Amino acid sequence: MADGRVERGNQTRRTVLERTMAVASVDGLERLSLGKIATDLGLSKSGVFALFGSKEDLQLATVRAAVDVFVERVVRPVRAEPAGTAKVWLVCERWLDYSLRRIFPGGCFFYGVSAEFDARPGPVRDEIAKARSAWTRYVEGALDEARLAGAFRDGVDAQDVPQLAFEIIALMEMANAHSVLFSDPTAYARAGRGILDRLRAVAAVPDELPQRPPDFDYAV
Repeated sequence: MADGRVERGNQTRRTVLERTMAVASVDGLERLSLGKIATDLGLSKSGVFALFGSKEDLQLATVRAAVDVFVERVVRPVRAEPAGTAKVWLVCERWLDYSLRRIFPGGCFFYGVSAEFDARPGPVRDEIAKARSAWTRYVEGALDEARLAGAFRDGVDAQDVPQLAFEIIALMEMANAHSVLFSDPTAYARAGRGILDRLRAVAAVPDELPQRPPDFDYAV
């Protein structure tokens, strides 16, 4: 019986977080309300409050749940790929697909909530910054693994990696912002072309990369 209660609690938590991630990606984390979420989902308000305790607890749990979704969609599928520029491109392609397919209704979850909390110190901002920093380090790590594997041309060294990662991430986030605002999926192909051009410029064997990105022609 105790195990059954625990599992019901876990299922309720998953249900609530699925809802809060969707809401926050469109309306922001500040719009989350324990009572409203419970009402919307037909759940006991006291049960939801018992799981999260406060609005801030709910916001933090929502950010952490979004990290798990992001890792599952973008990072995990390419973990077994060998180090190189082709792997870096696959990571970028997964990110563009994640944003385009609206895994979160508002596009990239972290792009939206970062703008909401970037100038507001506190635990929620810290949690968002932690997630963003982890993603940047991951992209930098994939690039540095490629460099160490000999995938970069002569003259490209470790000091070039952070700048390259910054430019790649900026292109992806611009595609997300443009497509969300204008409902224009062509932004993803443009970002893809820019990323591939940047990777070819540093690649020892540019032909290992595709000549162009996928069409990304399915509707937003």
